[in-house]
Amino acid sequence: MVFWEGYVSDELMGTFAPIVLYWVYAGFYHLLPPLDRYRLHTRRDEEKKNLVPFSTVVKGVLLQQLVQAIVALFLLTTTANASGVIVQPSIPKQILQIAIAMFVMDTWQYFVHRYMHQNKFLYRHIHSQHHRLVVPYAIGALYNHPIEGLLLDTVGGAISYLVSGMTARTAVVFFCFAIVKTVDDHCGLWLPGNIFHIFFQNNTAYHDIHHQLQGLKYNYSQPFFSIWDKLLGTYMPFNLVKRPEGGFEARLAKE
Repeated sequence: MVFWEGYVSDELMGTFAPIVLYWVYAGFYHLLPPLDRYRLHTRRDEEKKNLVPFSTVVKGVLLQQLVQAIVALFLLTTTANASGVIVQPSIPKQILQIAIAMFVMDTWQYFVHRYMHQNKFLYRHIHSQHHRLVVPYAIGALYNHPIEGLLLDTVGGAISYLVSGMTARTAVVFFCFAIVKTVDDHCGLWLPGNIFHIFFQNNTAYHDIHHQLQGLKYNYSQPFFSIWDKLLGTYMPFNLVKRPEGGFEARLAKE
């Protein structure tokens, strides 16, 4: 039994909980005090290098989430109706389904993401929108071109859900976790004790390398592991060094 049972259906929860959590978690990062000693880029760099205003980023994220909500509600409702009475799997089986979904999502996003960099037309007209945030921040985690948002995140999430065979209730956990991880990867802060930095090599600094000019052809993996980068030669090691003026900087290991 879960806390929303009897109040909201699993299908509605799976659709809207990740969206609400996105704004709560990203908003938490946005409202934190300056924390300059933990930033991967200075505030001056954020203002100088980013090529899109904050208001445009918010609108872009809301548009992507609208599409995601429509697709998710249709998918979760359709599969629930087709399955008839849903029996919630055991905890070990749900953990296995989530692990499968993580691998499927990583695989889908790696190859689609990489192709969007290699194809000059797709990069120029679609994926470059996300890279207008040269200095990433939490609320911009889902700032993408609408077509990229559909192909990379929405379709990737749908495939992960279908292949893993999870129920809508398990999907609530998986999609909320994926959203929190994605936001954290773009937060631009290297906070002590961050559990994602402890358990995932694919983390804030790892993805920050990809957003820099020298790293555009590396570290494509997202949002969980670095498996495909390492297997296919696109992994870029980095060193996290302290800046004299405060904060950290993720530098390519070959520099």
